[in-house]
Amino acid sequence: MFKFFTNKNWFPWSIGGSLLILISTWYQVQLDVMINEWFGEFYDTLQKALTTPNSVSEKEFIGYLFTFAKVAGAWILIAVFTGFFTSHWVFRWRTAMANYYHEQWLKARLTEGASQRVQEDTLKFARIMEGLGTGLLDSIMTLIAFTPILWGLSKQIDVLPWIGEVDHALVWVAILSALGGTIILALVGIKLPGIEYDIQKEEASYRKELVLGEESPIRAAPPTIGQLYNRVRGIHFKSYFHYLYFNTVKWSYFQGMVIVPYLALAPTIVTGAITLGFVQQITRAFGRVEGSLQYLVKSWSTIVELISVWKRLREFEYKLNSKINDASVKV
Repeated sequence: MFKFFTNKNWFPWSIGGSLLILISTWYQVQLDVMINEWFGEFYDTLQKALTTPNSVSEKEFIGYLFTFAKVAGAWILIAVFTGFFTSHWVFRWRTAMANYYHEQWLKARLTEGASQRVQEDTLKFARIMEGLGTGLLDSIMTLIAFTPILWGLSKQIDVLPWIGEVDHALVWVAILSALGGTIILALVGIKLPGIEYDIQKEEASYRKELVLGEESPIRAAPPTIGQLYNRVRGIHFKSYFHYLYFNTVKWSYFQGMVIVPYLALAPTIVTGAITLGFVQQITRAFGRVEGSLQYLVKSWSTIVELISVWKRLREFEYKLNSKINDASVKV
């Protein structure tokens, strides 16, 4: 699975491409930092214009909008380029995997489900890694960029409801809320990777019998195919039940987190100690830090699927390597 990074023929893509994705993602995050600063200035200007008539000129107000348009336009260009290049980069990873399997196909074909592993699972692996990999990189970069910003802005927020004085309160709220959500979701969804693996295993047995039935009239007969399908149905229904309570907890957590920054800011807001622009700026920075820390929570369902694909490919490569080693011993 990782020959893309160990085969020197792929180094220009695996190493050079990784650096390019890293740089473009970092620049994209820096543009997001600029947008966050713009939010503070713009909403302070908006508050000033609404409370004191004619204190802000039309030219000045429209100038803020054009500033946003320029920064947002640059962000869009970088985001589109990063996504386009990452898709090509991940497909090269898949190609490196596929080439290895192609070279060993005479031995690989003897392993049950070889065609599905080489075609379907490499495709799934590549697509999932594209989404999870870019998401992880963006989360790390965002966390590095926005944590100091939130730390600085939180100097003015030193009181929390029901708790009292806490230095840099919103930073600790973001860390604890994200960490708590991650632990809760990990515990609630601990059975999901195994269930997903079983789903793919039962689906593979069902599909294999159907394929054999195309070649032989004695295969895929009603009793056998019916039993296989019942097993497929059973494992799917089991997954529906487990995802029922997992999704209930997940979406309850996400909806509850919407009000958390405003709840933490409540004592400071009601005293009038901060401006509308400051509220917008700090809640946006809070959202970026918290969102980065919630990477595992947001990606858990996809991670479950990745674990299932990884298990199947690892099992396939283990069997393939065993056949290669056996052939070497015989020679």
